[in-house]
Amino acid sequence: MPELIQNKTIFSLLEVSKSIQKTLAERYKSLYWIKAEMNKLNHYTHSGHCYPELVEKQDGKVVAEIRSTLWKADFTRINNNFLKIAQEPLREGITMLFQASISYDPMYGLSLRIVDIDPTFTLGELEKEKLDSIRKLKEEGIYEANKSIPFPMLPKKLAIISVETSKGLSDFYKIINQNPWGYKLECTLFPALLQGDKSIPSIINQLAVIADKIAEFDVVAIIRGGGGEVGLSSYNNYLLAKAIAIFPIPILTGIGHSTNYTVSEMVAYKNAITPSELADFLIQKFHNFSVPIEKAAEGIQQLILTRFKEERNFLSQMATHIQWVGKRELQTARANIQHIQHELGALIKLRFYEHKTALAHTERIIQLSDPRRMLKQGFSITKVNGKLLQSLDQLSPGDLIQTILEDGEIISTVTHKKAHSDSSENS
Repeated sequence: MPELIQNKTIFSLLEVSKSIQKTLAERYKSLYWIKAEMNKLNHYTHSGHCYPELVEKQDGKVVAEIRSTLWKADFTRINNNFLKIAQEPLREGITMLFQASISYDPMYGLSLRIVDIDPTFTLGELEKEKLDSIRKLKEEGIYEANKSIPFPMLPKKLAIISVETSKGLSDFYKIINQNPWGYKLECTLFPALLQGDKSIPSIINQLAVIADKIAEFDVVAIIRGGGGEVGLSSYNNYLLAKAIAIFPIPILTGIGHSTNYTVSEMVAYKNAITPSELADFLIQKFHNFSVPIEKAAEGIQQLILTRFKEERNFLSQMATHIQWVGKRELQTARANIQHIQHELGALIKLRFYEHKTALAHTERIIQLSDPRRMLKQGFSITKVNGKLLQSLDQLSPGDLIQTILEDGEIISTVTHKKAHSDSSENS
């Protein structure tokens, strides 16, 4: 009961709290379906109870906030339902439609007791956000931007955004590093959160880090393990999808699910259902480059072998031809030499005979011209002053002349000389 002090009616805090409790209990007797965002789940594993923090946002600002309770039995039932329908457990960062009672406790204040959550509504909200992001990206003309970037012939340097302990990343590394063809890819890990609302700024921040050293990489791969639609809701976020769409080098996604694509996967250059499929895609790029080269090398090798065989056959034929022609030319040369030898022999004999005849003729002339022979025939040799007398002009009266006969000499004195003409000269 209130107290009356100095004409003032005074209520205790407990009385006011109980009055509020009674009023709300009488006013809110039913269960209500309420839409709110799960800001924090606050699940306590030792008790199994949850104390979710619920908020409503407008233009990114919190306009309403209230705490709630989710007892262990209800949480287990609701969580199993999420696992069945949404393929992922109940988590933070989702917009949900839940059924709750409204209560007030003098000690703990106003709260909502959650008794059920509709997973299909959450999936619908995610689809709405997805379609809204797609619309914005297309209106800005960047929906196909990353897909239009030329893909490197050999994507050797990879920037990987993932969690180091991710099984999907482990599967990716296994295929890349143990490929039987020995292809070498350089992988640099940029750790990031890959689930929940916090994954959005985490991935965007790592993309910014990679962009600062863009020349060091050929492509970016976002790799994550498996998960249901709710776990992938952050990949429908407009800001994350835009960061991927406008990135300056190709972005590949392998976030591990086989249901509808998220917006981030849609705008990426290439999406693979699993990290393993993404690794196979990269290995195939190396195949596309190496296999034609190997076939070309085999073709060149076969062409060289064929050409060598043809050249060997040609050289063999040429050697046989040269040998045959050589033998023929040698035989011809030998025949020519023999013919020349025969002709040369005959010519030499002819020349010898001609020279012999000429020498005999010369000898005969010399013999006929021998002064001793001529002296024997009655001729004589006359000299004047030791010189043969050939002309009257060599003589003068009183000159001594020498007349040589076969059997001796005569010394005479010129008294007069007479030419064949009638004139004469006296001494």
